[in-house]
Amino acid sequence: MQKYGLIGYPLKHSFSIGYFNEKFKAENIDAEYVNFEIPRIEDFMEVIEENPNLCGLNVTIPYKEQVIPYLDELDKDTAKIGAVNVIKIVRLPKGKIKLIGCNSDIIGFTQSIEPLLQPQHKKALILGTGGASKAVYRGLENLGIESTFVSRTKKDDKYLTYGELTPEIMAGHTVIVNCTPVGMFPKVDFCPDIPYELLTPNHLLYDLLYNPNETLFMKKGKAQGAVTKNGLEMLLLQAFAAWEIWNK
Repeated sequence: MQKYGLIGYPLKHSFSIGYFNEKFKAENIDAEYVNFEIPRIEDFMEVIEENPNLCGLNVTIPYKEQVIPYLDELDKDTAKIGAVNVIKIVRLPKGKIKLIGCNSDIIGFTQSIEPLLQPQHKKALILGTGGASKAVYRGLENLGIESTFVSRTKKDDKYLTYGELTPEIMAGHTVIVNCTPVGMFPKVDFCPDIPYELLTPNHLLYDLLYNPNETLFMKKGKAQGAVTKNGLEMLLLQAFAAWEIWNK
């Protein structure tokens, strides 16, 4: 039986384990998906060595960047992002293995947002600077959209703070992607601190969160006529992409 799994810590809420095991059952695939909750990245190679039928892994917080030194290769997009959420395990002769790092978040996000893009969507604001925001940046870049990160603190000239979001910047950046956890259940009465009154029907607001189904960020955008979307479809599409990466 083939084995797939997820590494991270903690792993209390995992979409992947339910999704993949249901997929295997529905499609009569002789495989199982398990969670590997490892308290430190140094335990990663033990997971590989102790599971000889392991074919692929997903990677979640806090190891998307920490796992990279253990890998043999990164695909092109993943190398530019510096964050891995899928590992393809290639079994070679004489018991050797090759670990290839990929990022299915780019694929899922790109496929999800692309149908919503209109001619006015040329520049984007990315709220947050974590691993997911890097995948979003690369995905938007692949779609020909210029992006700027927005952070609570000033990191360098490439970043804006929320206080620097002037009417001119808001008018020029008509795609806004929330890559922060602000507004996620149970803290549903919170939202990123952007000037919502400056939003228009030309704006597209995309929230990587999907619980609740409609975040306060989305509600405030919709009240101004903006198009909104949550991250559930992206979650599903990145899972499809992970399966294709493991099996191609």
